[in-house]
Amino acid sequence: MDGTRDALRLFVLHHAGGSHVLYRHWAAGLPDTWDVRLLDAPGHGLLLDVPRIDDAGRLADFLLRGIEAELDLPWALFGHSMGALVAYEITRRAVERGLPPPVWVGVSARPAPQLAQRRHRLHELDDAGLRARLRLLGGTPGAVLDDPDLWALFAPVIRADLRLVDNWRPAPGAPALPVALSAYAGAEDHSAPPRRMAGWAEHAELFLGLRVFSGGHFYFQDDPAPLLRQMTRDAATALETARAQPSAPPPR
Repeated sequence: MDGTRDALRLFVLHHAGGSHVLYRHWAAGLPDTWDVRLLDAPGHGLLLDVPRIDDAGRLADFLLRGIEAELDLPWALFGHSMGALVAYEITRRAVERGLPPPVWVGVSARPAPQLAQRRHRLHELDDAGLRARLRLLGGTPGAVLDDPDLWALFAPVIRADLRLVDNWRPAPGAPALPVALSAYAGAEDHSAPPRRMAGWAEHAELFLGLRVFSGGHFYFQDDPAPLLRQMTRDAATALETARAQPSAPPPR
């Protein structure tokens, strides 16, 4: 394998209330020519002491500033749930600012942007309702949901992220992104079922398809291997497509 041709820098964006921790073993299941970077939002993971950002656009700006110097390789984004809409916003901003766009974007467990206004406002649920909803979705450790002290610590972070998601709306009239994009869904995910994920096809010039896996909202949590294999195939297709495109003429 030609490692230079297959080189890719992948930035992974976590879900609401989460951090890089859930994705920490992913690099081992992806090609060794990939440079996998796990990003934390402020107030999460390794950025726990950084003030949280409660707006998706400002969060995308913050993260894009942080990775801008790292876009010297073909690069890609994968975002799960909240991370998917942030990946969309980062891509849109990179294009608007004339930065190299990602060669591939993977969006997981997040309904297509045009359905944003139909989402339930989870951050407004009372504590009992929110814990029940999180338990149904999965992804939140049982100890956090069951221990009053841990819940008191994590609930503000979770609510802030859910408020960001609930309040986000796509920019009116935003054009399709000039990138290859894949959508990933859990067949039993009631929050982002496949039928609500299919609309992502409208938001990319090259839609590689909707990939459906067995499971719910965190369909990959117990065994990420099937997802990682599909991501590898999709990103390889995107890289091949990008290499086949004619080079842009030099500026005059």
